[in-house]
Amino acid sequence: MAALSLISEHRCFEGEQRFYAHESRECATEMRFSVYLPPQARMRPVPVLYYLAGLTCTEETFMTKAGAQRLAAELGLMLVAPDTSPRKNRIPGDDAAWDFGLGAGFYVDATQDPWSRHYRMYSYVTRELPEIAKSLGGLADRQGIFGHSMGGHGALVCALRNPAQYRSVSAFAPIAAPSRCPWGEKAFTGYLGPDRTHWMAHDASALAAARRYENPILIDQGTEDGFLAEQLKPQEFETACRRSGTPLELRFQKGYDHGYYFISTFMADHLRHHARYLGA
Repeated sequence: MAALSLISEHRCFEGEQRFYAHESRECATEMRFSVYLPPQARMRPVPVLYYLAGLTCTEETFMTKAGAQRLAAELGLMLVAPDTSPRKNRIPGDDAAWDFGLGAGFYVDATQDPWSRHYRMYSYVTRELPEIAKSLGGLADRQGIFGHSMGGHGALVCALRNPAQYRSVSAFAPIAAPSRCPWGEKAFTGYLGPDRTHWMAHDASALAAARRYENPILIDQGTEDGFLAEQLKPQEFETACRRSGTPLELRFQKGYDHGYYFISTFMADHLRHHARYLGA
């Protein structure tokens, strides 16, 4: 594991909020992530909860906007949030669109040139970040994952493909059927190629229909979310879970939109959901 470079550190609810950079093995370039170490981490290893952010976000977005640290400190949860794409080794045209390329890695391992050189976010999240979390005092056998929008898609896929690794999963307004929405079709075509059969390993609804995930999945979705009908499609995921017998709590929250005011409102519910299955 490459050495971590500490960018900044801040006292927060008797724990430590840190921001790191490091040379990533999986992405073959510098990656950045943030971590909140609860006060319990000074005394013993603690459960780890990963948060995957949405389009255009960075490793700072969740930690500065979601208001998660206070309850994480009480529950003794380590919070880890990676950046949403590689940023240092630039690819020509990677900033031409806000929903593809820079800040929009979609948590897949790209197979198409030139993206396959560095855009290996799935392996970064599921393989490399857990090694780092363990080195910081995280418990390897007590991991959960959640996220928002593009990150909700990523969290669902990571958990459904690795049920032995992630004891718990939840999402805020996830892109739940990316193979059937404009954001997902654009990203999957660019990163994975035009053959849709190659997309299914990164489609949460396809994965949920194929195999049961044992612990209940929690999803919150705002009814005033402007992306709900065209991009998010939570009902597709609900149907898939019903087919496999996967327990799902899909909550439509009246009047809420797609942003962090919505996320922060229901953050405590999600942290407690994960703590229940992580033994925090």
